[in-house]
Amino acid sequence: MKLVIVIVQDDVALDLIDSLTESGYRVTKLATTGGFLKSGNTTLLIGVEKEKLEEVLAILKEECKTRKQVVTSPSPVAGSTGVYVPYPVEIEIGGATVFVLDVDQHLKI
Repeated sequence: MKLVIVIVQDDVALDLIDSLTESGYRVTKLATTGGFLKSGNTTLLIGVEKEKLEEVLAILKEECKTRKQVVTSPSPVAGSTGVYVPYPVEIEIGGATVFVLDVDQHLKI
């Protein structure tokens, strides 16, 4: 058995959960916050048999596409102390961070 931990942005979480549950997978949803953009994330815990892991990963790849977004990042003004001027920076957002862990024991009590 495997434990798949998936971290995604909130805006794709519901569609991803729907796709996983429609395919017969049970999902536990945790609300989390990202460190870089300080935006809402969702962390999903999915217990899956080893033989079904590739199917779960395929669903993740289908639902969690990356995209570009422009954010405003503060930058120090040259020659000034403590003065910051915001400037736009294009970053890649979306996708998913996925951890796959071996499960030594699985119990339903």
